[in-house]
Parts: sequence; C-alpha cells; structure tokens
Amino acid sequence: MRHKGPLPKRFTDRFNAWMVGLRSSPRWGRRVSGRLTVVTYTGRRSGRTFSTPVAYQRAADVVTIAVAMPERKLWWRNFTGEGWPISLDLDGSGRIGHAVADVDGKGRVTISVRLDHPPAASSR
Repeated sequence: MRHKGPLPKRFTDRFNAWMVGLRSSPRWGRRVSGRLTVVTYTGRRSGRTFSTPVAYQRAADVVTIAVAMPERKLWWRNFTGEGWPISLDLDGSGRIGHAVADVDGKGRVTISVRLDHPPAASSR
C-alpha cells in the first residue's frame, strides 16, 4: 500500500539541499539554473519564512511552476485563493512577485507568478 500523506521531512530536506547544491555548483549550475529556481515565501498561518527549489518555465514577467506530486506536498497551498507574495532567484538576483495556485479537475497544480517590475536604475 502506498503512503498518501506528505513526504517525510528528512527526505525532502536532503533532496532540497541536493538540488540547491546542484544549482549553485560550478559544473552544473549554469545548465540547471534556467529550469530550477529557489522560491522563498512566508507561511500564511505560521509566519515563518520557507525556501524550496522548484522547476519553472518563464515567459517575460510570468513564471509558471508545475507542482509535482501536489497531493504529497503542502507548500503550494499558501498560494490558493487570492494568492500570496513570493520571491524567486532568477538570473542571479532576487525577484519578487505575486503567486496564485490553480488546481485543475484532475488535481494537477500550477502556480503562476506575476513578477513585479524591478526598480528603475537611478541616474546620477
């Protein structure tokens, strides 16, 4: 019988640390950073800050995150309803946006992030 609850914390902690290490490695970092980012958000109920690596696709100022195994994960639920602020590490810098989770009829979860425009460079 398959376990249907959340993934064990020790497994997810190790896996996430490995993915973050892969993304920042000199050998593999450039290859995976175009598809892998680290999202940081504040939990709605706990108020704690969390960071997790995720695969993404980007089109201009919209980032799309397809949540793998959403029934086994809890983090994406922070972005249901009206959504919630999120930050992403893109192109070597932090970007802030507003994320909204969408659950389709088959239970698949997609998070759409509309990035805020970066502040304009000040002229001296």
